[in-house]
Amino acid sequence: MAHGRAWGVPGSATSAESRLENPMEKVFEIYIRTTPERLWEAITDPEIRSKYNFGARVISDRTQGSRFEMSAPGAPGALGEGHNLEVDPPRRLVQSMVALWSDEARSEGPTRVTWEVEPVGDSCRLTVTHDELREGASEDLYGGWPMILSGLKTWLETGEVLTTPGPLLYGSG
Repeated sequence: MAHGRAWGVPGSATSAESRLENPMEKVFEIYIRTTPERLWEAITDPEIRSKYNFGARVISDRTQGSRFEMSAPGAPGALGEGHNLEVDPPRRLVQSMVALWSDEARSEGPTRVTWEVEPVGDSCRLTVTHDELREGASEDLYGGWPMILSGLKTWLETGEVLTTPGPLLYGSG
């Protein structure tokens, strides 16, 4: 992979390249009529995030190297955890992540999610790259991104919660 990061675990000597024989990535791009600062807040504020991210809150101090945990009041347990690899508000957030919401997702091990915000006129282009995925990785791991990003766009542009199964899974914010 481009950064050769060790799954976001400080001091780890195991690189992504040695773990994955044929890594794959999923890239999602969306345009949202908002400011970079407002988009950054929606990505990083736990209460706002829960409105479009399956009801899940991501709790972290959002400093480089710090941990984060993802949970929701209606979930049977923790939904995910990881480390903040790069934090550059309001432009870029890179996180390692271990999905815990299902046995299938958990078995995939650590992956990386990169949020990139670029102003475009009165809007922003948000590119989310979910990589360091094993070739043939379970869609359970990355298949929710279209609903999450649609919910984010809807919330930022209208103030309304998108009523698809994703945002409502564990109850919205």
